[in-house]
Amino acid sequence: MSGKDGAEGPGATSAARENRPGSPELTRLTGWLATIAIAASVLIMILISAAGPNVSVPAVRRAGGGPPWWHALHLTATFVTVSLWAAMVLGGAGVIAGLIAVARGARPPVRPVIAAAFLAVAVLTVLPAAGSTDSISYAASGRTAVTGHSPYVMTPLQLERSGDPVGRQVPSREIPSTWMNTVSVYGPVATAAEWGAAELGGTSLARITFWLKLEEAIAFGAVILVLDRLLRADPEMRLRAHLLWSVNPLLLWEIVAGGHIDGLAVVSGLLGIVALRARPQPAESPQAEIPAGGAVLAGLLTGVAASTKVEYALFGLAVAWACRRSLRAAAAAAAGFLAVAVPAYLAAGTPAIKVLVTRGNGITWDTMYQLFWRPVLGYTQFSVSSVPPHLVLVSYLLCAAVALLALLRIPDRVPGWPAVTPALALSLAWLFVTPFQRPWYDVMAISLLALYPASRLDWLVLIRLLAGAAVYAQAIESPAEPHWLYDIAQFNGMWLTPGIRLLTTAALVWLCVSGRWGWRSAPAASSGRLPELLPMT
Repeated sequence: MSGKDGAEGPGATSAARENRPGSPELTRLTGWLATIAIAASVLIMILISAAGPNVSVPAVRRAGGGPPWWHALHLTATFVTVSLWAAMVLGGAGVIAGLIAVARGARPPVRPVIAAAFLAVAVLTVLPAAGSTDSISYAASGRTAVTGHSPYVMTPLQLERSGDPVGRQVPSREIPSTWMNTVSVYGPVATAAEWGAAELGGTSLARITFWLKLEEAIAFGAVILVLDRLLRADPEMRLRAHLLWSVNPLLLWEIVAGGHIDGLAVVSGLLGIVALRARPQPAESPQAEIPAGGAVLAGLLTGVAASTKVEYALFGLAVAWACRRSLRAAAAAAAGFLAVAVPAYLAAGTPAIKVLVTRGNGITWDTMYQLFWRPVLGYTQFSVSSVPPHLVLVSYLLCAAVALLALLRIPDRVPGWPAVTPALALSLAWLFVTPFQRPWYDVMAISLLALYPASRLDWLVLIRLLAGAAVYAQAIESPAEPHWLYDIAQFNGMWLTPGIRLLTTAALVWLCVSGRWGWRSAPAASSGRLPELLPMT
């Protein structure tokens, strides 16, 4: 039977069996284990961040008199890396255990969950950036804009050599040379956010990174509130969303602790996707009506997201797909998108537009594609110079094929929000198949998955997120780390995580073809009980 209508095919369990509560004692135990694992994971991450400069926390000069705050403990590379690996495993396992408990009938009060999430966000925000050097890159771009130059023209290395006080604080010895010699690849909205943080941070690199982290923390918290508002009518879906997003240690680490710009992109993108509402129609009507006002708003908000990170143009494409049967709605959405994107890029100037065309087609070292060329060609190490020609082109063609398959085969479980399913399909294809990936990119799909009922997709996305997060536990390489730790990290980046990426991609394709999604429940949106967050016009 077609996966498009949500049927599971031969051998599928009945809905009654899928929704049958488990043993109360076992459910309660699973819930407590989830709580303990998630709490332990977040506490470890807080400890590592608060311990000052180490292999996961880039060294910056103290701001003085304000955040970020830390107390230098001079932790070894071994302690930091192994601790973070443990925290990530605990966090991933805790989220999965929590989802199982909720599916089996656990219904803990939601307010303490939200309070715990905001407490973790607040604490991580006032600590130094961890897990990545990207926040320093953002700070350099913001400072470049403050000085009257374009971050699409001036590199961080040029800012440093100009004698700028912030540029001189960039820890260039700990930063990859390619990073120091690369102009900004983010959209004008991201640059505006970076400029604002640099204005507030003055001549302190640490203070600028704090303001950047605060922006991401506010965005992360906004998604918490949006998901809670949207799903408040369904206790199971509400808890599920908070597990996938609000108290997910892996996301707290990648977005809040790391201060990645993806947080700003996803909040506007998600709001744009749910702004597109389908007005209920009589049973004899061939299709639901999409109001033009909602389409304009969806276009505006997805335009903001795409002007933050260009990859979020996929959300705009999802809105267009959802409006494909209504010329009026499609035109309204396109007008809204262009009304934001065109002025933003015109204001940023020709260099910002040029970056969209000339930016390199990168390949991350944990890409699954290396499993095909390295063993065949006899390479024992990953090297950009060893990448076969046309690999990026081939990967994008595969991405397009998987995107089309997902668009046609992922069941629409939230018909009240017609752009959610195509946005999820496009996001999954992009994240699973393209060769340049970072774990913080996964918020694109997870924010949408939180609106879906439990299924086997949860396992694929969470396992893949955990694998990627473990690869990027270190922000900088330490020459003092023991050889065995280096070997484990290399094995993870070149074999384990690429293998997991390949298996989860194959599993996604199999789910699309077979239709065996394993849905456990129907969300409120599927039964017509859509909560009112945004007005329908």
